[in-house]
Amino acid sequence: MEQTGFTTTFAVEKTPEEVYAAINDVRGWWSGEVAGDTDRLGAEFTYSVEGVHRSVQKIAELVPARRVVWQVTDASLEFAQDKKEWVGTTIVFEIAPAGGRTEVRFTHHGLVPAFECFDACSNAWGLLVGKNLRNRILSGEPQPFPW
Repeated sequence: MEQTGFTTTFAVEKTPEEVYAAINDVRGWWSGEVAGDTDRLGAEFTYSVEGVHRSVQKIAELVPARRVVWQVTDASLEFAQDKKEWVGTTIVFEIAPAGGRTEVRFTHHGLVPAFECFDACSNAWGLLVGKNLRNRILSGEPQPFPW
């Protein structure tokens, strides 16, 4: 597996169990349309924003209160020349207690600066993970579009 990619980290005053539940409630923080199960090992779900982005994620690993891993099995990035740049990449959420808080470390392994979509995709992840997911964890409420 490619070990480089885009990473962002934040910490919240919630339990690892609460963080894990929020991550798996993809519809509650990932803006756009989500189809399929997002909380079952081996399941696949599709994410799409019409005319912009479509991707299929297979849930490869679920370790309660510790780790969530998605493998991108298909993608179409309409704004990039290579619309399949995400195919074969891996999205990882690592959850760990940290000084009375819970740290979330998000990494999109394979999303590297050489990708045409790197700037746009890393900015989107920054909003989706750093804002929407974080706010979903803190409030317990679904979050609006980040843009």
